[in-house]
Amino acid sequence: MPQLVKLYIRQVLIGFGLSGVFVGLLLWQNVANLWHLVSTSDIGWIAVVMLFMGHGIVFAGVQFAITVMRMEEKDDDTKGGTREPVATNIPVRVEATAQAPKRIGQ
Repeated sequence: MPQLVKLYIRQVLIGFGLSGVFVGLLLWQNVANLWHLVSTSDIGWIAVVMLFMGHGIVFAGVQFAITVMRMEEKDDDTKGGTREPVATNIPVRVEATAQAPKRIGQ
């Protein structure tokens, strides 16, 4: 299996693990009376699954994005410009070839 696929799967698993911890903390802390709403409803488990999946997708995406952005390669070559100033404000004569617009009634 390619290394990028392994990296992606690992980061998705970490993201969903973080999602499980986050949803567990939401329920344990009873944020917005969520534990009461879930535990007293007969289909409250669907809300928990939806919370887990939604946060899992977001956390997995963020986890993978952070990992990819941290994969930098240092350039050892110090090739660059000569840092010489370039004159860009030299006036140039330009011939105006457009004719003035005709006025109505003339």
